[in-house]
Amino acid sequence: MKYTLMHKNIPVMDLEIGGKACAIQKTGRIYAPEHIPLGALSYRKKLNKSALNRWWQGRSIPADRQGVREAMAAFGVSAPQGLLEKSLGLSLSDQYWIRPEGMDISWEEFNFFENRFSEDVGNALLGKGLKYGAWDMMSPDITTNGCLKKMWKIIGGRRWLFKGGESEWQQEPFNEVLATEIMERIGTIDFVPYSLIWENDMPYSVCGDFVTKDTEFIPAADLMRALKQPNHLSDYEHFIKCCGFLGIPDAEESIGKMLAVDCLIANDDRHLHNFGAVRNAETLEWLGLAPVFDCGNSMWGSQPTSRINTENVDTPSKPFRKSHAEQIKLVTSFDWLKPETLKDIDGLCCEVFQQNPYMDEYRRDKLCRAIAMRAESLLEIIEQQAHGQRTSTGEMKLI
Repeated sequence: MKYTLMHKNIPVMDLEIGGKACAIQKTGRIYAPEHIPLGALSYRKKLNKSALNRWWQGRSIPADRQGVREAMAAFGVSAPQGLLEKSLGLSLSDQYWIRPEGMDISWEEFNFFENRFSEDVGNALLGKGLKYGAWDMMSPDITTNGCLKKMWKIIGGRRWLFKGGESEWQQEPFNEVLATEIMERIGTIDFVPYSLIWENDMPYSVCGDFVTKDTEFIPAADLMRALKQPNHLSDYEHFIKCCGFLGIPDAEESIGKMLAVDCLIANDDRHLHNFGAVRNAETLEWLGLAPVFDCGNSMWGSQPTSRINTENVDTPSKPFRKSHAEQIKLVTSFDWLKPETLKDIDGLCCEVFQQNPYMDEYRRDKLCRAIAMRAESLLEIIEQQAHGQRTSTGEMKLI
């Protein structure tokens, strides 16, 4: 089927979507090259069809999302990407959408920031039953990525994301609340606050949308396509260079704060799509890096209690180094972090996890000991940096 890719009310390019994979098969006339999605461009600023397809298909619910196969069967599609056309590709993360050929419709009529949307898809993904024939596919849940079960709801006129857990301890929603409490206590980090809500005896984390009808989130994976990465530059160095090239302000300080928090809470899933930058969707002006969000896959949430590391910070990490012990070295300044804000962090951890009836006391106590150790190690790293203490190899000494 033929469409025009739109950016709010700005026509960007003509597309033809089809086939079993519901992929972009052809591209046509380009109307506004400056509004082509950043992830669809080569570093030479030329349209790359393969990248455009990855960008388009990356908008859909991932195939390994809990409940997605059941939802696909219910909605009669063979691939998750098949749901995109049914919702015009609209999202609550950016302002791109597809306008069917021959249809005189506008962004104002359908966007999810100003119009009501269906909860049918979200309910199906959460395992809630739907009445036959009552399905409405106009939903931002179709373009919400990530593997945890989640859905968008409108409450008090605002858009809220409800996100559940998948481990036997249902720990992920509590991890989001713990990260919120920690960053709130630190007081110098721009972050998305999460709260806890219960539905049918199951916990969910809830956060408001940090994107507005005038702005959009561009993931780090797309930002890093702004320049060709030379062999001598690490991924971190390349990311910082791309941010500078694009004109994104204060990128190094902001990313340093995120990496420090991730180290503290043992976040092992900070991939290139759950951090990035925010820009004005019409003027394309960069406003800065996005606030820190999506910290649910941390604190050994999917690991058995025996795997919880209470000895050191040498635990798996993403996106720039394979361990937090190495990744924390990328943070060039801790001037924003007052040491006293990390004291008694194990008490804060216990307060949060005591609200979780799915977690036994042994696991909770071990998690509290682990985060206390990580806070102590982070404070030692800060002290070493302040006094320039280094090992014989010239690297920061890590506990």
